Amino acid sequence: MKTRLLSLALAAASMFPLAVQAQQVIVPAQSEIAFTSRQMGVPVEGKFKNFSAQVAFDPAKLDTSQIAFTVDTGSADINRETNVEVVKPTWFNVAAFPKATFQSSAIKRIDANKFEVVGKLSIKGVSSDVVVPVTLAQNGATTLATGAFPIKRLSFRIGEKEWADTSIVADEVQVKFRIALTGVKL
Repeated sequence: MKTRLLSLALAAASMFPLAVQAQQVIVPAQSEIAFTSRQMGVPVEGKFKNFSAQVAFDPAKLDTSQIAFTVDTGSADINRETNVEVVKPTWFNVAAFPKATFQSSAIKRIDANKFEVVGKLSIKGVSSDVVVPVTLAQNGATTLATGAFPIKRLSFRIGEKEWADTSIVADEVQVKFRIALTGVKL
């Protein structure tokens, strides 16, 4: 009986590796996912108010480390007027696609505190491979993961129809993040 329960527990653990391995916890008050786009050449700053992460990261075991993010697209905060527009079908289409996700597939060490996280970014029903540079800094019991990477909004069907004109809204969007985690040992 004990062997059967152990076998079932191990099988379940292999199907849910992040849930079992995750020892790191995000500190929301110290974390942020932001973005910068350009409208008619002028930078437009925004951020997502609601997101979550499942992190199982061990710098000594990068081959088994995993990182997953879920962002509530309806939580985009730019300004009052724009916030009303970005939830509509031509932008994030929040009614049909309320979440954007990232799931790592590989993590590579660049130097002592710099890593490249490769994975799939999915927004508005479109998935694309991305490489995310991450720098880690230890501050007591908290580890700060920071980085930035570009995406092409039109590849994810963000800003369709009349908003597809890149002379009005640039195609490239810079995504920036600062994620505070507990439980990471560098």
